This record gives sequence, structure tokens and C-alpha cells, in this order.
Amino acid sequence: MNAGVTPWVLHVDLDQFIAAVEVLRRPELAGLPVIVGGRGDPTERAVVSTASYEARALGVGSGMPLRLAARKAPDAVILPVDAAAYTAASEQVMEALRGLGVVVEVLGWDEAFLGVATDDPEAVAHRAREAVLDATGLHASVGIGDNKVRAKIATGFGKPRGVFRLTRHNWFEVMGERPTIDLWGVGSKVSKRLAGHGIATVRELADAEEAVLVGEFGPRMGVWYSQLGRGLGSAVVDDTPWVARGHSRETTYQHNLTTPEQVREAVAELASQAFDDTRKEGRPVVRVTLKVRYAPFFTQTRARKLAEPTSERATVVAAALQLAAGLDPEREVRLLGVRAEMVMPPDGDPVERTPIRGRL
Repeated sequence: MNAGVTPWVLHVDLDQFIAAVEVLRRPELAGLPVIVGGRGDPTERAVVSTASYEARALGVGSGMPLRLAARKAPDAVILPVDAAAYTAASEQVMEALRGLGVVVEVLGWDEAFLGVATDDPEAVAHRAREAVLDATGLHASVGIGDNKVRAKIATGFGKPRGVFRLTRHNWFEVMGERPTIDLWGVGSKVSKRLAGHGIATVRELADAEEAVLVGEFGPRMGVWYSQLGRGLGSAVVDDTPWVARGHSRETTYQHNLTTPEQVREAVAELASQAFDDTRKEGRPVVRVTLKVRYAPFFTQTRARKLAEPTSERATVVAAALQLAAGLDPEREVRLLGVRAEMVMPPDGDPVERTPIRGRL
């Protein structure tokens, strides 16, 4: 790095990515409320994967039941999820960003961190937006920060199609009086727990005693939330390919499973599918997790660590079935999921590089 040149983290986030890909394929949908989810049928059990800004203005949000979304936006165009199309578009986006000659850490289909050294990060941000638009026709917003936390949060202020800078110099000016739920990684449950300690704003979180946070959230997350209130975080952008910790298979059933036999059969099938995914990785399974959503909408998870790592399908399926044996046989089941976690490779990072899922 040249002396005197400042290192920056840029967070590139595609605007309404999935909906935008669909509009590119169907230009006649531009400006209309577009909802993508499930098989595109609001009479089936499915949730919204994404919604265009026009649909969001009508109250539609990601994760919302598709049936409810259709009621909120009765004139919306509802489309099925096409994962292959979104993966292809994402690959084009990331290649365009790599073409800028910067370090690119891919976070998912529609976002990435860039590591750059420059005295004009806004110029690089605009170049990134232009490169993505030229290569794909998709629009992006860019957050500029002196670390990943601030860059990620900054993007929300730049949306749509804009650029915003957030650093230690303007952190409290921009974020200080905002509610803690506006922070990356703070959801409704965490914000309520913070409120129980009289912590409602980002400034109050920054000023809170770390010991109080550790007592509430534990030594790892308590320290994380303490740092988050001050906008602290890693500034290292790592382009090492992501190594999967595990694979999951999940199904929402169009008709509730009503008997233990139906549940066992479904769990065995999901566990076998998850095992097949791990076998492609060539790493043994060490833990199995079962997720169940009872009707109408109550979710539980339970996990089992295996006595030793295994590459045997029967062992993984048996572990999942043991977990299923503890489910309430009197309750109908609308969703099941099985996750198989694997041994990490010797050079794999056992800690996720981005430990908390973003909200923006």
C-alpha cells in the first residue's frame, strides 16, 4: 500500500436484487409491484423472497407469508423463485467488481465487501456502481466505511442507487439517536432485551457497561454488542472462498403433517438429502439439527452432536430421527428442516467472517 493512501471498506448491495433480475427479464414489469416467492402461487404455503420497492410501499416485506402479501398488494405481479437465474446474475456482478482490481469478499447473491486503498473512496464507489450496471443492467448502492460494520450500515443511507460514507468521525452524528434495531445484527428480540436494561439508542448502547451486556448476552456476544454501539468491527476484507459449515434441507408442506409416521418419513427424507449435500464436500458430519414449525406458526430447533464424525448416511438419518422422536405427537407440523454440520477443513476458518446477519 502506498504511504499516505487510506484503506477503506466498501459495501456493495444490489437494489431489490431478485425483483430487479425479474424486471430485466420482463421489462413490462418496470414500475409495477412485483413479489417473488415460492412457486408464485399465493394460495400455497410460501413466503416472500423479495419485493420490488413498489410492493414494499404497500407493506410487503421479505419473509412475509405469500398469501398475506397478495392481500396487501392485490394488483402485484407474483412470480416464482428462479434460483438459477439469480445465481447467474450474481456471478456476473461479482466478476464486474473483481474487474476493478480490488479485493472482493462475497457475502451472498446480492452483496459484497470491497477492500480498497484510495484517497477518493466515493470515486471507487461510483466506479463499482457503473461497472455493475454496465455488466448486468442492475443498480447498486454503496456504503463507505473505515470498517465492515460502518460500511454495511452506510449502505442503507445510500439506497436506492446512491453512495454514503459512515466513519468514526460521523458515527454518533448519524447513528447516535437512532434505535438499536437500526444496527447491523440487532433484531427485535435483541433490541427488547437491551431495552430491559434501559438501552434504547445507539448512543446508550455505546455508553453501556460492558459487564451488563456480557451478563445479558454472554462473553462473546456481549462484547460484540458493546463494540457495535460504537461502530467498531473488522476492517479486513477477505476474498478467500467461503467454506460451508453445513448444509440444510427444509420444506413447508402444503398440507400439515398430522401423524408421527408422516413426520418420521419426512425427516428421514430431508436428512438423506442434507447428507447427500455434505458428501459432495467430502467432509464428515459432526452435528445434526432439526427444525420444526408446528401449526399455526410456532418454531423450535433442537440439535444433536454425534459421538464421532461420520460419513455414513444411516448415522445421520438415525440422529435426525432421534431428534424427531422428541417432537409433540399431538401437534400438526407445517414445516420441517434438517441441517448437517461438517468437520471444518484444516485451513478453514471455524468462525464465520461475518458473524451476524445483516438487516439493511
